[in-house]
Amino acid sequence: MVRHARRRAAAYDPHVSHQPDAADAVAPATSAPDLEWVPDALLGPAFETAALGDATLVRTVDRPARPRAAVLHVHGYNDYFFQDHLADAVVEAGHVFYALDLRRAGRSLRPGDVPHFTTDLRELGEDLDAAAAVLRAVEPDLPLVVHAHSTGGLTSSMWAHARRDDPGLGPDLLVLNSPFLNLHAAGLVRVVNAGVVEVLGRTRPMAVLSTSPSMYATYQLRANGGRWDFDTSLKRPEGVPARAGWLRAVVRAQVRLARGLEVPCPVLVATSASSGPDSPDNPRLDEQDTILDVELIDARAHRLGEHVDRLVVEGGVHDLVLSADGPRRAYLDGVLDWVAANLPAAPVP
Repeated sequence: MVRHARRRAAAYDPHVSHQPDAADAVAPATSAPDLEWVPDALLGPAFETAALGDATLVRTVDRPARPRAAVLHVHGYNDYFFQDHLADAVVEAGHVFYALDLRRAGRSLRPGDVPHFTTDLRELGEDLDAAAAVLRAVEPDLPLVVHAHSTGGLTSSMWAHARRDDPGLGPDLLVLNSPFLNLHAAGLVRVVNAGVVEVLGRTRPMAVLSTSPSMYATYQLRANGGRWDFDTSLKRPEGVPARAGWLRAVVRAQVRLARGLEVPCPVLVATSASSGPDSPDNPRLDEQDTILDVELIDARAHRLGEHVDRLVVEGGVHDLVLSADGPRRAYLDGVLDWVAANLPAAPVP
Protein backbone atom coordinates (compact mmCIF):
# COMPACT_ATOMS: atom_id res chain seq x y z
CA MET A 1 0.00 0.00 0.00
CA VAL A 2 1.29 3.46 -0.91
CA ARG A 3 0.51 6.22 1.55
CA HIS A 4 1.10 9.95 1.24
CA ALA A 5 3.12 12.17 3.55
CA ARG A 6 3.04 15.95 3.75
CA ARG A 7 6.21 17.73 4.62
CA ARG A 8 6.42 19.42 8.00
CA ALA A 9 8.64 22.43 8.65
CA ALA A 10 12.11 21.50 9.89
CA ALA A 11 12.71 22.33 13.53
CA TYR A 12 15.43 24.88 14.23
CA ASP A 13 18.60 23.33 15.64
CA PRO A 14 21.04 25.87 17.15
CA HIS A 15 23.87 23.38 16.80
CA VAL A 16 23.49 23.17 13.02
CA SER A 17 24.64 25.99 10.75
CA HIS A 18 21.80 27.43 8.67
CA GLN A 19 24.06 29.26 6.29
CA PRO A 20 24.03 28.16 2.63
CA ASP A 21 26.20 25.08 2.47
CA ALA A 22 27.94 22.81 0.02
CA ALA A 23 24.96 20.49 -0.26
CA ASP A 24 23.00 23.32 -1.88
CA ALA A 25 25.73 24.27 -4.33
CA VAL A 26 24.89 23.53 -7.94
CA ALA A 27 27.81 22.65 -10.17
CA PRO A 28 27.59 22.86 -13.95
CA ALA A 29 25.91 19.82 -15.46
CA THR A 30 27.88 17.49 -17.71
CA SER A 31 27.06 17.45 -21.43
CA ALA A 32 26.27 14.09 -22.97
CA PRO A 33 29.35 12.35 -24.41
CA ASP A 34 29.52 9.88 -27.27
CA LEU A 35 29.59 6.44 -25.69
CA GLU A 36 31.00 3.15 -26.90
CA TRP A 37 28.62 0.36 -25.92
CA VAL A 38 29.97 -3.18 -25.56
CA PRO A 39 28.45 -6.45 -24.28
CA ASP A 40 28.43 -6.60 -20.50
CA ALA A 41 31.09 -8.98 -19.16
CA LEU A 42 29.10 -9.65 -15.98
CA LEU A 43 25.50 -10.16 -17.10
CA GLY A 44 26.10 -11.32 -20.66
CA PRO A 45 24.72 -10.32 -24.08
CA ALA A 46 21.32 -9.19 -22.83
CA PHE A 47 23.09 -6.14 -21.40
CA GLU A 48 25.70 -3.71 -22.64
CA THR A 49 27.97 -1.24 -20.88
CA ALA A 50 29.76 1.99 -21.64
CA ALA A 51 32.42 3.89 -19.73
CA LEU A 52 31.10 7.24 -18.50
CA GLY A 53 34.08 9.13 -17.15
CA ASP A 54 34.98 7.39 -13.89
CA ALA A 55 31.61 5.62 -13.79
CA THR A 56 29.93 2.96 -15.93
CA LEU A 57 26.50 2.87 -17.54
CA VAL A 58 24.67 -0.42 -18.11
CA ARG A 59 21.56 -0.88 -20.21
CA THR A 60 19.35 -3.64 -21.54
CA VAL A 61 19.60 -4.56 -25.21
CA ASP A 62 15.86 -5.21 -25.42
CA ARG A 63 13.58 -2.22 -25.08
CA PRO A 64 9.86 -1.54 -25.51
CA ALA A 65 8.68 -0.46 -28.93
CA ARG A 66 7.07 2.67 -27.44
CA PRO A 67 8.70 3.32 -24.06
CA ARG A 68 6.96 5.46 -21.48
CA ALA A 69 9.96 6.48 -19.34
CA ALA A 70 13.69 5.95 -18.86
CA VAL A 71 14.58 4.33 -15.52
CA LEU A 72 18.07 4.78 -14.06
CA HIS A 73 19.05 2.45 -11.20
CA VAL A 74 21.67 3.58 -8.66
CA HIS A 75 23.20 1.00 -6.30
CA GLY A 76 24.16 1.30 -2.64
CA TYR A 77 27.30 0.71 -0.55
CA ASN A 78 29.03 -2.66 -1.01
CA ASP A 79 26.89 -3.11 -4.10
CA TYR A 80 26.72 -2.83 -7.88
CA PHE A 81 24.11 -3.54 -10.56
CA PHE A 82 23.45 -7.26 -10.96
CA GLN A 83 19.67 -7.41 -10.46
CA ASP A 84 18.69 -8.39 -14.00
CA HIS A 85 15.17 -9.27 -12.83
CA LEU A 86 14.68 -5.59 -11.91
CA ALA A 87 15.60 -4.64 -15.46
CA ASP A 88 13.23 -7.28 -16.85
CA ALA A 89 10.32 -5.95 -14.77
CA VAL A 90 11.01 -2.36 -15.82
CA VAL A 91 11.17 -3.24 -19.52
CA GLU A 92 8.06 -5.42 -19.26
CA ALA A 93 6.24 -2.43 -17.75
CA GLY A 94 7.08 -0.39 -20.85
CA HIS A 95 10.17 1.57 -19.82
CA VAL A 96 13.79 1.58 -20.96
CA PHE A 97 16.27 0.52 -18.30
CA TYR A 98 19.72 1.83 -17.43
CA ALA A 99 21.90 1.32 -14.36
CA LEU A 100 24.85 3.33 -13.07
CA ASP A 101 27.85 1.77 -11.37
CA LEU A 102 29.30 4.76 -9.54
CA ARG A 103 33.01 5.55 -9.48
CA ARG A 104 35.11 3.18 -7.36
CA ALA A 105 32.27 0.65 -7.29
CA GLY A 106 31.21 -2.37 -9.33
CA ARG A 107 32.26 -2.23 -12.96
CA SER A 108 33.92 1.12 -12.28
CA LEU A 109 36.35 -0.23 -9.66
CA ARG A 110 39.94 0.26 -10.85
CA PRO A 111 43.23 -1.15 -9.52
CA GLY A 112 44.30 0.87 -6.50
CA ASP A 113 40.79 2.19 -5.78
CA VAL A 114 39.41 2.04 -2.25
CA PRO A 115 35.94 0.57 -2.89
CA HIS A 116 33.10 3.07 -2.56
CA PHE A 117 35.31 5.70 -0.94
CA THR A 118 34.51 9.38 -1.29
CA THR A 119 34.84 12.40 0.97
CA ASP A 120 31.92 14.28 -0.58
CA LEU A 121 28.69 12.83 -1.99
CA ARG A 122 28.65 15.66 -4.54
CA GLU A 123 31.49 13.82 -6.26
CA LEU A 124 29.10 10.94 -6.89
CA GLY A 125 26.55 13.52 -7.99
CA GLU A 126 28.87 14.22 -10.91
CA ASP A 127 28.28 10.63 -12.04
CA LEU A 128 24.54 11.19 -11.80
CA ASP A 129 24.87 14.42 -13.78
CA ALA A 130 26.73 12.56 -16.52
CA ALA A 131 24.24 9.68 -16.61
CA ALA A 132 21.24 12.02 -16.65
CA ALA A 133 22.78 14.01 -19.51
CA VAL A 134 23.20 10.81 -21.53
CA LEU A 135 19.65 9.65 -20.90
CA ARG A 136 18.20 13.07 -21.71
CA ALA A 137 20.15 13.04 -25.00
CA VAL A 138 19.54 9.42 -26.00
CA GLU A 139 15.93 9.29 -24.74
CA PRO A 140 14.94 12.93 -25.31
CA ASP A 141 11.17 12.54 -25.07
CA LEU A 142 11.08 10.29 -22.01
CA PRO A 143 10.68 11.29 -18.35
CA LEU A 144 13.65 10.29 -16.19
CA VAL A 145 12.90 8.02 -13.24
CA VAL A 146 15.77 7.45 -10.79
CA HIS A 147 15.52 4.25 -8.72
CA ALA A 148 18.14 4.37 -5.97
CA HIS A 149 19.04 2.01 -3.13
CA SER A 150 20.42 2.67 0.38
CA THR A 151 23.42 5.06 0.24
CA GLY A 152 22.59 5.53 -3.44
CA GLY A 153 19.22 6.81 -2.23
CA LEU A 154 20.89 9.43 -0.04
CA THR A 155 23.23 10.46 -2.86
CA SER A 156 20.38 10.68 -5.37
CA SER A 157 18.25 12.72 -2.96
CA MET A 158 21.02 15.27 -2.43
CA TRP A 159 21.61 15.42 -6.18
CA ALA A 160 17.91 15.92 -6.96
CA HIS A 161 17.81 18.72 -4.36
CA ALA A 162 20.89 20.38 -5.90
CA ARG A 163 19.25 20.24 -9.35
CA ARG A 164 15.94 21.67 -8.14
CA ASP A 165 16.35 24.97 -10.01
CA ASP A 166 17.49 23.40 -13.28
CA PRO A 167 14.51 21.91 -15.13
CA GLY A 168 15.55 18.93 -17.22
CA LEU A 169 18.75 18.22 -15.29
CA GLY A 170 17.32 16.34 -12.31
CA PRO A 171 14.84 13.46 -12.20
CA ASP A 172 11.14 13.62 -13.00
CA LEU A 173 10.43 10.92 -10.42
CA LEU A 174 12.58 9.57 -7.58
CA VAL A 175 12.13 6.08 -6.12
CA LEU A 176 14.14 5.34 -2.96
CA ASN A 177 14.59 1.68 -2.00
CA SER A 178 15.51 1.56 1.73
CA PRO A 179 17.43 4.87 1.60
CA PHE A 180 20.17 5.65 4.15
CA LEU A 181 18.60 8.86 5.46
CA ASN A 182 19.72 8.69 9.10
CA LEU A 183 23.04 7.61 10.64
CA HIS A 184 21.20 6.16 13.61
CA ALA A 185 19.29 3.90 11.23
CA ALA A 186 22.46 1.89 10.57
CA GLY A 187 23.39 1.46 14.21
CA LEU A 188 26.80 3.04 13.57
CA VAL A 189 26.33 5.39 16.52
CA ARG A 190 27.04 2.39 18.70
CA VAL A 191 30.55 2.42 17.25
CA VAL A 192 31.30 6.11 16.80
CA ASN A 193 29.43 9.41 17.23
CA ALA A 194 29.02 12.19 14.72
CA GLY A 195 31.55 14.47 16.46
CA VAL A 196 34.27 11.86 16.16
CA VAL A 197 33.32 11.28 12.53
CA GLU A 198 33.65 15.00 11.75
CA VAL A 199 37.14 15.26 13.27
CA LEU A 200 38.52 12.00 11.91
CA GLY A 201 36.92 12.56 8.53
CA ARG A 202 38.96 15.75 8.16
CA THR A 203 42.21 14.60 9.73
CA ARG A 204 42.34 10.85 9.02
CA PRO A 205 39.88 10.22 6.20
CA MET A 206 41.14 6.67 5.51
CA ALA A 207 40.77 5.56 9.15
CA VAL A 208 38.50 2.51 9.45
CA LEU A 209 35.68 3.23 11.91
CA SER A 210 33.60 0.13 11.42
CA THR A 211 34.07 -3.23 9.77
CA SER A 212 32.10 -6.42 10.03
CA PRO A 213 30.88 -9.23 7.79
CA SER A 214 27.51 -8.76 6.12
CA MET A 215 25.24 -11.66 7.06
CA TYR A 216 22.68 -10.05 4.78
CA ALA A 217 24.97 -10.37 1.73
CA THR A 218 26.15 -13.82 2.84
CA TYR A 219 22.59 -15.11 3.14
CA GLN A 220 21.56 -13.70 -0.24
CA LEU A 221 24.30 -15.53 -2.18
CA ARG A 222 23.10 -18.63 -4.04
CA ALA A 223 26.29 -20.51 -3.11
CA ASN A 224 25.23 -20.15 0.53
CA GLY A 225 21.66 -21.27 -0.12
CA GLY A 226 20.29 -17.88 -1.13
CA ARG A 227 18.48 -16.76 -4.29
CA TRP A 228 21.03 -14.65 -6.10
CA ASP A 229 24.31 -14.91 -7.98
CA PHE A 230 26.66 -11.94 -7.77
CA ASP A 231 30.36 -11.16 -7.98
CA THR A 232 31.66 -11.41 -4.41
CA SER A 233 34.59 -9.12 -5.23
CA LEU A 234 32.06 -6.35 -5.98
CA LYS A 235 29.43 -7.17 -3.35
CA ARG A 236 31.45 -8.64 -0.51
CA PRO A 237 29.97 -10.98 2.11
CA GLU A 238 32.89 -9.99 4.36
CA GLY A 239 31.73 -6.37 4.07
CA VAL A 240 33.50 -3.16 3.06
CA PRO A 241 35.07 -1.09 5.88
CA ALA A 242 33.38 2.21 6.69
CA ARG A 243 36.15 4.83 6.58
CA ALA A 244 36.09 8.17 8.34
CA GLY A 245 36.12 10.30 5.18
CA TRP A 246 33.21 8.40 3.63
CA LEU A 247 31.20 8.40 6.84
CA ARG A 248 31.76 12.14 7.29
CA ALA A 249 30.40 12.72 3.77
CA VAL A 250 27.33 10.64 4.64
CA VAL A 251 26.74 12.40 7.96
CA ARG A 252 27.05 15.86 6.41
CA ALA A 253 24.45 14.93 3.79
CA GLN A 254 22.14 13.46 6.42
CA VAL A 255 22.41 16.58 8.60
CA ARG A 256 21.48 18.71 5.60
CA LEU A 257 18.56 16.41 4.82
CA ALA A 258 17.34 16.62 8.43
CA ARG A 259 16.91 20.40 7.93
CA GLY A 260 14.65 19.68 4.98
CA LEU A 261 15.39 19.29 1.28
CA GLU A 262 13.43 20.68 -1.66
CA VAL A 263 13.34 17.76 -4.07
CA PRO A 264 10.87 19.15 -6.60
CA CYS A 265 9.63 15.91 -8.13
CA PRO A 266 7.37 13.23 -6.59
CA VAL A 267 9.33 10.85 -4.33
CA LEU A 268 8.48 7.29 -3.28
CA VAL A 269 10.25 6.00 -0.15
CA ALA A 270 10.00 2.22 0.11
CA THR A 271 11.05 0.07 3.06
CA SER A 272 10.44 -3.27 4.65
CA ALA A 273 7.72 -3.39 7.30
CA SER A 274 10.25 -4.15 10.05
CA SER A 275 13.93 -4.27 10.97
CA GLY A 276 15.97 -6.84 12.85
CA PRO A 277 19.55 -7.82 13.69
CA ASP A 278 21.99 -8.75 10.92
CA SER A 279 22.76 -12.02 12.64
CA PRO A 280 22.54 -15.70 11.70
CA ASP A 281 20.53 -16.10 14.91
CA ASN A 282 17.76 -13.89 13.55
CA PRO A 283 14.99 -16.26 12.37
CA ARG A 284 13.59 -13.44 10.21
CA LEU A 285 16.86 -12.64 8.45
CA ASP A 286 15.10 -13.14 5.12
CA GLU A 287 12.02 -11.12 6.08
CA GLN A 288 13.40 -7.88 7.56
CA ASP A 289 15.73 -5.01 6.83
CA THR A 290 18.78 -6.09 8.82
CA ILE A 291 20.92 -3.12 7.71
CA LEU A 292 18.80 -0.03 8.47
CA ASP A 293 16.06 0.86 10.95
CA VAL A 294 12.92 1.35 8.87
CA GLU A 295 11.17 3.43 11.57
CA LEU A 296 13.98 5.99 11.44
CA ILE A 297 13.79 6.08 7.64
CA ASP A 298 10.06 6.70 7.93
CA ALA A 299 10.65 9.51 10.43
CA ARG A 300 13.02 11.29 8.07
CA ALA A 301 11.22 10.66 4.75
CA HIS A 302 9.00 13.76 4.92
CA ARG A 303 12.11 15.97 4.94
CA LEU A 304 12.81 15.16 1.29
CA GLY A 305 10.25 17.46 -0.32
CA GLU A 306 6.61 18.42 -0.70
CA HIS A 307 5.41 15.26 -2.48
CA VAL A 308 6.58 12.13 -0.63
CA ASP A 309 4.77 8.80 -0.69
CA ARG A 310 5.60 5.67 1.31
CA LEU A 311 5.53 2.04 0.25
CA VAL A 312 5.85 -0.53 3.04
CA VAL A 313 6.62 -4.11 2.03
CA GLU A 314 5.79 -6.87 4.50
CA GLY A 315 8.57 -9.46 4.53
CA GLY A 316 11.01 -7.35 2.52
CA VAL A 317 14.78 -7.37 3.03
CA HIS A 318 17.11 -4.34 2.88
CA ASP A 319 17.31 -4.32 -0.91
CA LEU A 320 13.64 -4.90 -1.57
CA VAL A 321 14.47 -6.11 -5.07
CA LEU A 322 16.27 -9.10 -3.48
CA SER A 323 13.36 -10.16 -1.27
CA ALA A 324 11.56 -13.50 -1.45
CA ASP A 325 9.11 -13.98 -4.31
CA GLY A 326 5.99 -12.52 -2.66
CA PRO A 327 7.54 -9.38 -1.13
CA ARG A 328 9.65 -8.81 -4.24
CA ARG A 329 6.58 -8.92 -6.45
CA ALA A 330 4.73 -6.60 -4.07
CA TYR A 331 7.62 -4.14 -4.23
CA LEU A 332 7.98 -4.19 -7.99
CA ASP A 333 4.22 -3.91 -8.54
CA GLY A 334 3.99 -1.07 -6.03
CA VAL A 335 6.86 0.86 -7.60
CA LEU A 336 5.71 0.39 -11.18
CA ASP A 337 2.11 1.30 -10.33
CA TRP A 338 3.35 4.45 -8.55
CA VAL A 339 5.55 5.39 -11.50
CA ALA A 340 2.64 4.93 -13.92
CA ALA A 341 0.40 7.10 -11.73
CA ASN A 342 2.97 9.89 -11.35
CA LEU A 343 4.56 10.15 -14.79
CA PRO A 344 4.29 13.62 -16.29
CA ALA A 345 1.63 13.91 -18.94
CA ALA A 346 2.94 13.20 -22.43
CA PRO A 347 3.24 16.32 -24.60
CA VAL A 348 0.47 16.82 -27.13
CA PRO A 349 1.82 16.23 -30.67
